[in-house]
Amino acid sequence: MRIAVMGTGGIGGYFGGRLAQAGNDVTFIARGAHLAAMKQDGLKVESVLGDIHLKQPSVTDDPATIGPVDLVLFGVKLWDTESAARAIAPIVGPDTAVISFQNGVQKDDVLRAVLGERAVVGGVAYISAMIAAPGVIKHAGALQRLVFGEYDGKPSARTTAFLEACKAAGINAEISGDIRRALWEKFVFLVGLSGTTASTRHTIGPVRSNPQTRALLLDVMREVVAVGLAEGIALAPGFADDRLAFCDTLPVEMTSSMHNDRERGNRLEVQWLSGDVAARGKRLGVPTPVNRAIHDILTLDAEGRST
Repeated sequence: MRIAVMGTGGIGGYFGGRLAQAGNDVTFIARGAHLAAMKQDGLKVESVLGDIHLKQPSVTDDPATIGPVDLVLFGVKLWDTESAARAIAPIVGPDTAVISFQNGVQKDDVLRAVLGERAVVGGVAYISAMIAAPGVIKHAGALQRLVFGEYDGKPSARTTAFLEACKAAGINAEISGDIRRALWEKFVFLVGLSGTTASTRHTIGPVRSNPQTRALLLDVMREVVAVGLAEGIALAPGFADDRLAFCDTLPVEMTSSMHNDRERGNRLEVQWLSGDVAARGKRLGVPTPVNRAIHDILTLDAEGRST
């Protein structure tokens, strides 16, 4: 497959690296020191599932130079979604699938507004990976899973082709017949993980082990489930408890990108996570005091440090 990776961060770097290693024609779109390092030393992925070193990856900062592709793996930070969507418009053909593996549940609405309904395929990624240094992606633990599907729930040639490419690359992947629900299932977990790890400044291990922070984690996720149900999403009423049990299976050191961003003084995605839950809850009449508190606490760091 001809694949463009828009945003070569933890998700794009890891999954794009695996797909390139398996023989797909992958072009990475990056910028700054990360772009320079990839041009000079290649892309390195450090993982317990096997390291990767793409010595001469195809990499650019200008998507327009790539030409039409079969698939775009879209993984920029949420505040860059609209501008990045406009940047990839020249490489999106009539059958190109644009799959966002970003956080939150608003992302595909933004992509549709720029690229049209046909281009957008829903996607969810489960992985803990980050840029450890320019040109280097660090994968924490063994969890790496992609879920994707057309919004009409039907299988398609492009999702089937991507599934086969993932399997050949050793990526745990599946096609969902209800991708909107899959997005909300990830959202429940992600808002819980990101909100608690970023606000406590600890990884999931200590959060789930302490009785008070464990209760906090569960309360955060229960609020997301309540909002999802009010939105008409077919979540199981006890789904938050299910996700808490899932959290117990994760590596002690696993954390969220928002926690990493706060530690580094970077901008935070809290507006699209706990902030979105609180805003939806207010609109729907669903109480979300814990998510509102997390949003309020992290607001002081939301724009990152200026120095």
